[in-house]
Amino acid sequence: MRTSSRIWFILPLAAAACQQAPKADKAAVSEPQAVVSPSSGHTLPLDTSACILYWIGTKPTGEHKGSFRFKGGEIFVNDSTITGGNFTINIASLRNLDLNKQPDMQQQLEEELRGANFFDAGQFPTAKFEVTEVTPYHPAASDQSVILKDATHMIRGNLTMKNATKNITFPAKIVYEKGKVRAAANFNIDRTQWGMTYRADKSLQDKLINSVVNIQFELITK
Repeated sequence: MRTSSRIWFILPLAAAACQQAPKADKAAVSEPQAVVSPSSGHTLPLDTSACILYWIGTKPTGEHKGSFRFKGGEIFVNDSTITGGNFTINIASLRNLDLNKQPDMQQQLEEELRGANFFDAGQFPTAKFEVTEVTPYHPAASDQSVILKDATHMIRGNLTMKNATKNITFPAKIVYEKGKVRAAANFNIDRTQWGMTYRADKSLQDKLINSVVNIQFELITK
C-alpha cells in the first residue's frame, strides 16, 4: 500500500469519558441536498486498488483498528477546478487489524461491527458519499475557525449509511496536478445521526461507545 494513497476513516467503535475522539473540525450536519452532476469537464476515477479506509475506535479498555475497501468512486474536474464527485465503500470488507494474534476475538469484533447494531452489512452492503457543493476556502475571508492545516476547500455532500442520508460540511485540502486529484480531510461527526445508537447512552458508563466519529482520509485518483 502506498502511503500517499491512504484513506483514513476513524469510526465509532468505542469510547470512554477519558477516551474521546481526536481533536478535529466538527462537520456540520443538515438534511440531504441536490447532488452535483458533471455538466462539463471530465471525470477521474478513484484508484480503488491503492486506497484503503482505516478506522480506529476507542473504549474504556483500549482501542481497535481496522480497514474498509472502496468499491468505486470518481471526482469531477472542469479545467483545474474540482466540481463534484462520489465514493462507495464496501461495508462487507470491514476488517480488524489489531487482533491478529487473537483470531477468535478478531472474528467476533468484525461480525459485531458488520451486524445490525452497527453497519448491518447484510441489508446495507455499501455506504456512499455524494458531493453536493465544493467551494474554495480562504482563511482570511472566513469567520469560521478551521483546524485542518492548509485547508483549501469546503466540501458539502450527502453521506448515506444504512438507511439514513445526511448532508455534511467539512474542510478539505485538495490538490490537482499532473492529471490527478489528491484530497485529505479530518473531521468529527455523530454516528447516531445515521441510526447507530448502540451503547450511545452515557449512562452506560464503562459500556459506553462514543457517539462522536473522527474521520480522516487521503485519496488519489487514477
